[in-house]
Amino acid sequence: MRIAVAQIVSGTDPPGNLELVDQAAGRAAAAGARLVVLPEATMCAFGVPLGKVAEPLDGPWATAVREIAAAAGITVVVGMFTPGDGGRVRNTLLATGGGVQAAYDKIHLYDAHGFLESRTVAPGADPVTIDVDGVTMGLTTCYDVRFPGLYQELGARGATVMLLAASWGAGPGKREQWDLLTRARALDSTGFLLAAAQGDPAMVGRGSSGKAPTGIGGSVAVSPLGTVIEQLEREPGLLVVDIDPAEADRVREELPVLANRRI
Repeated sequence: MRIAVAQIVSGTDPPGNLELVDQAAGRAAAAGARLVVLPEATMCAFGVPLGKVAEPLDGPWATAVREIAAAAGITVVVGMFTPGDGGRVRNTLLATGGGVQAAYDKIHLYDAHGFLESRTVAPGADPVTIDVDGVTMGLTTCYDVRFPGLYQELGARGATVMLLAASWGAGPGKREQWDLLTRARALDSTGFLLAAAQGDPAMVGRGSSGKAPTGIGGSVAVSPLGTVIEQLEREPGLLVVDIDPAEADRVREELPVLANRRI
């Protein structure tokens, strides 16, 4: 299976960011990919009030993404914001196209390093998997990568490919942590991990937004044994990889951590 990972730098204009989705889907389809995953906050970059941009899954932004996926003939997984409870929004991954219609609300909120995501974002509660061409894939978002239990649960539910959409915060040691965590979660789940991260805004001439996590790049594809297959650096780009989901099955026979776990 060929999968594409799109590293973009989204702005604060949701209609304008649809152009980035369209370009990524078109390039991925032209490369023969069956799925393209884009970062968290593709709809709108962090650092601005999200309540003003949040839309329901049947709203115009998500509808436009569905049209893009249908036109490209592939599955698109992309980060957006949907209305939540108590005046907050939900940090949502929309998965659409290729017979897939699903959404995942980020479970673990980024209340760390001086940023309080839970102030404006309501947490999700349920892990979500999708089926693409008979391959089960798990959906995860950014801070989720620090919680191995979610990835093991997705693996236990049959996911052999973990999709991670992120807008990683900058700071001392953060890139090293990102590299370590993405490899560790592939090992924890003994599955492939494909992570789409926001690129570094400085690469497109933009400044940072205070403590808001607006991206550092580092989109990566990792094997079930934690080996980096391919990785991008700070600038926008498209990573296209060929994976064999059966490799995850073979690894799970030889290294049955999911079967052996007790808690």
